[in-house]
Amino acid sequence: MKFIDEVKIHVTSGAGGAGCVSFRREKFIPRGGPDGGDGGKGGDVIFEVSSAISTLLDLRYRPHLKAERGRNGMGKDRHGAKGDDLKVLVPPGTVVRDAETDEVLADLTEPGEELVLLKGGRGGQGNARFATATHKAPRFAQPGEPAEERWLRLELKLMADVGLLGFPSVGKSSLIARVSAARPKIADYPFTTLAPNLGVVQYKNYRSFVMADIPGLIEGAHEGAGLGHRFLKHVERTDILLHMLDLSWMPERDPVREYEALNRELRLFNPELAEKRQIVVVNKIDLPHVRENLLQVTSWFTERGLAVFPISAATGEGISPLLDEIARALWDETE
Repeated sequence: MKFIDEVKIHVTSGAGGAGCVSFRREKFIPRGGPDGGDGGKGGDVIFEVSSAISTLLDLRYRPHLKAERGRNGMGKDRHGAKGDDLKVLVPPGTVVRDAETDEVLADLTEPGEELVLLKGGRGGQGNARFATATHKAPRFAQPGEPAEERWLRLELKLMADVGLLGFPSVGKSSLIARVSAARPKIADYPFTTLAPNLGVVQYKNYRSFVMADIPGLIEGAHEGAGLGHRFLKHVERTDILLHMLDLSWMPERDPVREYEALNRELRLFNPELAEKRQIVVVNKIDLPHVRENLLQVTSWFTERGLAVFPISAATGEGISPLLDEIARALWDETE
């Protein structure tokens, strides 16, 4: 399924039905009074969070959404039917913004959560409502209230406990494939991952957490370089960041410099991101030259009070201690 995390749509509620002007005319009843019914209420536009979907793809191909209008009132005191509400299903983590002002209208995160975003117009009253002792034959009725309409921008920010962070080709996709049932594309060239992937990691005692594989970021990401700010926003909802490093490129690429550069990008995009708990992971320790360079790199982090977890996503080495550390960070457990 194609991953779509931003769409612009136009939504319109249902207009209210008009009230009816009618008079009772029946045989043997010479003085029949007004009997015009009320118009029906227009349908509301309701956004509902559904865990069954994980992308905004459906809305990409339905940019104009409209609720049903209320039916007009009729004679013999018959009221018009209410218009059907329009339910728009969105995945958890959807932020709804006004497309013109950029105002955040809603942040929908919990499955089953509902929000009435636009209300349908009220139905107009028929002339039977206006009959009085002094005005027994009113020849007017109310029109229905007009519909509300609005251009919206929907933005999806993935809901995950752990986000995988790192430059391209450091092994993020390999790790999430190792520890979960997710099957992202894995290849030996940069930017293999073009969309975030979610995987559920089963831990001890039947506990689990959600891990997100964020596409590779580079310097200038906060300004849109590479895949840039399109995917930095997905990091905002994670509790912990797994910052993955690859030493196999040394000395052509400096992993410490990449670590500092990526944290700078987080800070420039959103200062709060730089304050999130990070766990440093060195991947590909199954390669001899990575083991040779491991001490040199880990000493830099140790001097700054940061623990480093060497792993091999390919062989599974070091994965268990890493999952234990994630569990401690998430649940404050030592199991």
